[in-house]
Amino acid sequence: MLQSFDPFLIVKSISQEKLYAQGDTTTQAAELNAKSIHPLFSWWQTIQIDFQIIFERDPAARNWLEVLCFYPGFHALELHRIAHWLHNLKIPFFPRLISFLTRLFTGVEIHPGAVIGKGVFIDHGMGVVIGETAIVGDYTLIYQGVTLGGTGKESGKRHPTLGEYVIVGAGAKVLGNIKVGDHVRIGAASIVLRDVPSECTVVGVPGRNICRIPQPNCPLEHGEIPDTEATVIRTLVDRIERLEQLLISCQSK
Repeated sequence: MLQSFDPFLIVKSISQEKLYAQGDTTTQAAELNAKSIHPLFSWWQTIQIDFQIIFERDPAARNWLEVLCFYPGFHALELHRIAHWLHNLKIPFFPRLISFLTRLFTGVEIHPGAVIGKGVFIDHGMGVVIGETAIVGDYTLIYQGVTLGGTGKESGKRHPTLGEYVIVGAGAKVLGNIKVGDHVRIGAASIVLRDVPSECTVVGVPGRNICRIPQPNCPLEHGEIPDTEATVIRTLVDRIERLEQLLISCQSK
């Protein structure tokens, strides 16, 4: 039902009729005219992408009505887009009011100044905090309890920049003016304080790059994330066993 209604198509048809009357029948001109008549068309298209991505990312999403009514992450994201629009217009008070009410009703706190791309999915949402100068790339997946914050009281750009298709696990903290590349996976409860190159998996406190991702779009399967500490311990145990065998063989001679 939602997907079948697109105000941009309506405005585009109106624009084409006007252009036909003026002797201009090019589609590109019609689209440009539609944009000037209906500035909210891109916002509506972004909402549609945000809505559709939920069904791709969350197997619990049964139908459109449940998503519209019971997904606080979706509510918080769309309310933020309104607050961000008002923030860009330099309108005082109301952007922060929307952000405050959003936090009360959804448990998600996003500063109106934060830049969030299309197709972002905030799963569950409770406890998510996104700072003023944070930038979140398209199609990023954020789980509950995530913080995209600063590390001090410095002014200017002080929050992280996330690339596209990033997955941030539950409870993870990404702090400071750092850059996280595209297709990065951040494990649950990790604390990331340094730049992360694209197509990496980051785990631990502080976060460490442990592997390259063979398939960038694969979901965050925590059971498949390597345990670096266990690997180091296993390596040391194997080395001790080899040294013991070597010592025994030397003693027998």
